[in-house]
Amino acid sequence: MSPAEVSKILLQHRILATINQSLDLGTARLVAEQLEVEVSAPEQPAAAVVERFSDREQFKADGVAGQLRPRPPVVTVLGHVDHGKTSLLDAIRQTNVAGGEAGGITQSIGASVVVRDGRQITFIDTPGHEAFTAMRARGANITDLAVLVVAANDGVMPQTAEAIQHVQNAGVPILVAVNKIDLEDANPDRVKQQLAERGVVVEDFGGEVVCVPVSAKTGEGVDHLLEMILLVTDLSDPRANPDRPAEATIIDSQVDRGRGPVASVLVQEGTLRVQDYFVVGPVAGRVRALVDDRGQRAERCGPGLPVQVVGFPEVVTAGDRLVVVPSEKEARARAESTLLGQRSGRAEAPKVSLAELSRQSDQGVRDLDLVVKADTQGAMEALRGSLLKFADPLVRLRLVYEGVGPITVADVDLAAAANAIVIGFNVRPDVNARAAADNQGIDVRTYDVVYQITEDIDKAIRGLHEPTFEEVFEGRAEVKARIRVPRSGLIAGCQVTDGKISRGSSVVVLRDGKEIQRAKVESLRRFKDDVREVAQGYECGIDLGSYQDFMEGDVLECYVVQQRNR
Repeated sequence: MSPAEVSKILLQHRILATINQSLDLGTARLVAEQLEVEVSAPEQPAAAVVERFSDREQFKADGVAGQLRPRPPVVTVLGHVDHGKTSLLDAIRQTNVAGGEAGGITQSIGASVVVRDGRQITFIDTPGHEAFTAMRARGANITDLAVLVVAANDGVMPQTAEAIQHVQNAGVPILVAVNKIDLEDANPDRVKQQLAERGVVVEDFGGEVVCVPVSAKTGEGVDHLLEMILLVTDLSDPRANPDRPAEATIIDSQVDRGRGPVASVLVQEGTLRVQDYFVVGPVAGRVRALVDDRGQRAERCGPGLPVQVVGFPEVVTAGDRLVVVPSEKEARARAESTLLGQRSGRAEAPKVSLAELSRQSDQGVRDLDLVVKADTQGAMEALRGSLLKFADPLVRLRLVYEGVGPITVADVDLAAAANAIVIGFNVRPDVNARAAADNQGIDVRTYDVVYQITEDIDKAIRGLHEPTFEEVFEGRAEVKARIRVPRSGLIAGCQVTDGKISRGSSVVVLRDGKEIQRAKVESLRRFKDDVREVAQGYECGIDLGSYQDFMEGDVLECYVVQQRNR
């Protein structure tokens, strides 16, 4: 691939890197996925070694030592928006989560544990809207089994195909749940055919993918689905060493008013305990409290289970790795090392951005600046990906600032300095921020559903386009006679020689090839009848309103003025 192609994709994700800069493994995989290139990294320099969950050598060593124990399988629920993923989990958990979701759409990843036949299963519910693609991909990468929910009446939709691609890229086993079979227009066979066309061949069609028809509404097939989940995950025999220092994935993070920054994590190796020191990227902390999926305090959390961790000094990034270390000193040292690496990686970036800004300014590109706040880090990441998808040759969308928590006076002041719009997702401005916004005339918009934001931004972008008006040639007529009509004065008796003449169109009067007047077709007549238009070859009377100085032999060229957006 040419460097230009790689740079183009990086710029789409607001990553400014020169041809000589290194990319981290996650960014490289992101670029490769968009270029549809398979990534293989069998050997890496010692300085670039990336710590991974379930490190193979460590896993083998634990296996040889007999330290591996069965752990709960982690199941991710994927699928198109409104196909019933959360409702299906409701039926499994016998709770009602969907009723509390704004717009019926799951807004952030939630994890829960279900007990079936005395065995635990961890479910991760991922949002179905396309804006949460990154979260969905992350969900697929931390899971043992992906349950693909497809509505029996709608079939395979864009996000369904997207989810399939993520699962296949992650190499995760897949199980299909055909939902809404209780509806009259349900057609499970059509769903299976559509899945087969995308490489997911169910058992009925001679493939290996288990397919279970269910109805989240009536509960039909839910027990069978749980049995199949245990059966399929038993084949991979998920195991982990609970005696190791814990390693976990940040599922989501947010600011809790009473407890400060908290994060939901999925423990993948070892056991996470209260008072453990940990490091997450450039952030070091200590576990002050653990809260399980039912909201109960816990002293420890083993592998394969979700838990909420209290004890972060700041909001961490969803998808990052949490690693337990022996001491506070080591946690701080590793966090500082990561922070220094991030700073050095950003050092050369402005050179590229300044050149790009200069080039675009010369082309008359206009800016739409945004200050974006969200309730969780996962939602913030999803919003960023959704907003940066907007590609427009004349309007550049820029995120001046993005953060987690309520909208504050500082956010409003920043928007005023940058002439930006403030957008809040599941957060609202406090009293002082609202007053500051009113005083400074700052537009503050709050939302609780992602697609409403993207629709409004799309309208705003289109509104920044300055429309142009152009004359589109419609027809030509030659004046044959000057006809006097009572109460109208003179009208032009014409023959249409080219195209057509329409009532209301603009007219250029030409005499000997020179423009002498511009007017408008006030009315158009065929004999005694008023008509809307007259086609080529026909005769008509054209009333040009107040202009009556035309002569026989004059040519009337008619145009329609159309607005064309740039």
